[in-house]
Amino acid sequence: MAMVAQQHRESSSGSINRHLDSGKYVRYTAEQVEALERVYSECPKPSSLRRQQLIRECPILSNIEPKQIKVWFQNRRCREKQRKESTRLHSVNKKLSAMNKLLMEENDRLQKQVSQLVCENGYMRHQLQSASAATTDASCESAATTPRHALKDANNPAGLLSIAEETLAEFLSKATGTAVDWVQMPGMKPGPDSVGIFAISQSCSGVAARACSLVSLEPSKIAEILKDRSSWFRDCRSLEVFTMFPAGNGGTIELVYTQTYAPTTLAPARDFWTLRYTTTLENGSLVVCERSLSGTGAGPSASAASQFLRAEMLPSGYLIRPCEGGGSIIHIVDHLNLKAWSVPEVLRPLYESPNVIAQKMTIAALRYIRQIAQETSGEIVYGLGRQPAVLRTFSQRLSRGFNDAINSFNDDGWSLLNSDGAEDVVVAINSKTLSTGSNNLSFIGGILCAKASMLLQNVPPAVLVRFLREHRSEWADFNVDAFSATSLKASSYAYPGMRPTRFTGSQIIMPLGHTIEHEEMLEVIRLEGHPLGEEDAFIPRDIHLLQMCSGVDENAVGACSELVFAPIDEMFPDDAPLVPSGFRIIPLDSKPGDLQDTLTAQRTLDLTSSLEVGPETNHGVGNATPCYSARSVLTIAFQFPFESNLQENVATMARQYVRSVISSVQRVAMAISPSGLSPTLGPKLSPGSPEALTLAHWICQSYSYHVGNELVRADTMGGESILKTLWHHQDAIVCCSLKALPVFIFANQAGLDMLETTLLALQDITLDKIFDDSGRKALFSEFAKIMQQGFAYLPGGICISTMGRHISYEQAIVWKVFAADENTLHCLAFSFVNWSFV
Repeated sequence: MAMVAQQHRESSSGSINRHLDSGKYVRYTAEQVEALERVYSECPKPSSLRRQQLIRECPILSNIEPKQIKVWFQNRRCREKQRKESTRLHSVNKKLSAMNKLLMEENDRLQKQVSQLVCENGYMRHQLQSASAATTDASCESAATTPRHALKDANNPAGLLSIAEETLAEFLSKATGTAVDWVQMPGMKPGPDSVGIFAISQSCSGVAARACSLVSLEPSKIAEILKDRSSWFRDCRSLEVFTMFPAGNGGTIELVYTQTYAPTTLAPARDFWTLRYTTTLENGSLVVCERSLSGTGAGPSASAASQFLRAEMLPSGYLIRPCEGGGSIIHIVDHLNLKAWSVPEVLRPLYESPNVIAQKMTIAALRYIRQIAQETSGEIVYGLGRQPAVLRTFSQRLSRGFNDAINSFNDDGWSLLNSDGAEDVVVAINSKTLSTGSNNLSFIGGILCAKASMLLQNVPPAVLVRFLREHRSEWADFNVDAFSATSLKASSYAYPGMRPTRFTGSQIIMPLGHTIEHEEMLEVIRLEGHPLGEEDAFIPRDIHLLQMCSGVDENAVGACSELVFAPIDEMFPDDAPLVPSGFRIIPLDSKPGDLQDTLTAQRTLDLTSSLEVGPETNHGVGNATPCYSARSVLTIAFQFPFESNLQENVATMARQYVRSVISSVQRVAMAISPSGLSPTLGPKLSPGSPEALTLAHWICQSYSYHVGNELVRADTMGGESILKTLWHHQDAIVCCSLKALPVFIFANQAGLDMLETTLLALQDITLDKIFDDSGRKALFSEFAKIMQQGFAYLPGGICISTMGRHISYEQAIVWKVFAADENTLHCLAFSFVNWSFV
């Protein structure tokens, strides 16, 4: 006991004891502990030579044995791990408690809604039984209808405060009550991995969407982000606060004018004249609510809104409640009346769908907040050394430039050119200077935009956008890309005397970043080109594009799919000028299809996709899901810089090019649609189809016939097992066509891993691109032998992936693949044995 007391007194007076494995206690002074902490903070890694050097340079640690120092560092590292784990578990526990509270509140709201529906049901039964002539509608529609404020309130602060209080009450009744009949949004089931709880309206005035979730940001920060609607709502063109004054209760009232873009070229854009009320409730919750003010003539001057149709915002907003220990619970409600009667009938589902509002506004707002929260915490790492805010700005600029091109507003300097008689492609010009912050790109002529919209039938937008992204050579003209890229470099115009260039068909995708749910990707595309003239043999012809792709999830109901790109300089400065072009595909309506539709909706433009039979992509009968089987509208807009004296030439070229792109997209869409066949590529196969099994049989049977050995085990040659065995074969097996420029048409999983590509992008890779000089020479020297005896062994060597990485292989086997009649040569197959990255 005396020894323990002595140790306690020594510890209290500045000495610290640490336990060794031998059972002894070692006493460190406060100075020694401070020196050890300093060494640990500078070099936490145990094997660091720098740590050993720092220990030797510290005289106060010279009398401590190395083993004792080693044990101190081990204990220090264990304590740090325990502290981090304790902090993480505490944070997770707080989040789970907050989510549990949110779910309990949602359950209470649903119980209230059930009770209200029961009462309404009983009331309607009573009315029907009594055959009363006068019935009143006590449903949610009356609560969701906008009150008329034109006579009383809009011109004085007291009246605006009255409107604000009414807006607050109606918004809260939608966010946490039963004023709107909410139903769960399709495809957004709540669960442990869900971003939040999402609901859409049914049987109420206008269209509405609702979301609630837990976000690791403070309420004031969330409110600041959400009020800046143009930063996260891609359809927001401008938001201007005309008047702001205190509400007298600590809140503020603002009169806001908002302009939004039209998503297509077929209908006018919308604007809103609203009152926005920000206040704090008694329970500490922060509320930002908003509603339209009455009168179509209210707001800014008529000339400023001449190209817009006034839409109505019913009471909407954000309820943000702080959580204990940090973070917030947020409720979002968006309730709009977009005046669907004013658009062509075929487009009305786009303006009457709560799913579209949910995807564009409600879910987009919540995702943006979560993105900012993760970036703030340092959880996200982006490519090429770019900061998240810089990449987010690039995405916003691409989207905004594309929307400007589609809408071509007069106040931005756009004007329409006279049509050539055909109304399928609209051409507009803009003679204003293209400003990019500190970098102004002034064109002698300006920017020309050729745009068009078309209706697609039974084409899944996500599938079409993925194909357009991964098969650029199917629709793009390299020389047009080169013209646009050259025009952006020092305003040098090459049209019509551009130097001839051959596009190799190869594109390299370099990812920059993506959102947390991968619904949007930002990347740099490098298109490889070679000059045809010998005098320019050493001049690089590669084209670089900054590209944004979104909406690739087929299960996102109502989501818009986009592929937007702009030529950039290879140096890629942060203030690079952008002239975006691209595609936008918006579903108009959707309905579940049968199993046949489910399978055929997965079609691509090559046989190779049918062989992707892994567990993540096998769509068998047991896991068939509803597919996209409806209409969508495709909008195409391409922008071209031009000189004044070349305006007519560039306009003619732009019309022809956009019509060519439309023709290519129609061909692709026909192939993807359930009843479509590509006129050039033949019938398309879906996963697990008999044709895919046939190709697998051809590959294995031809190998056995020529080489004399079995490629796969004999017991797997029947049924679908041969397809799976070939797909999971350890060797990289690839097949190429027998064209003048052979391209790959199939690769198993190992082959895709070796080439670092996907099945859809495989068609863009030519055979000569994967071999180095010695590999090409070896293949050419054995080619005659391959054609004569049917196979050959190539010595080990080096090949190159699509990402430029070198791959070594021990041996390569090449053999001819014959069709079932054994007379028709289908392709050449390669098997790379024991490959690895160098």
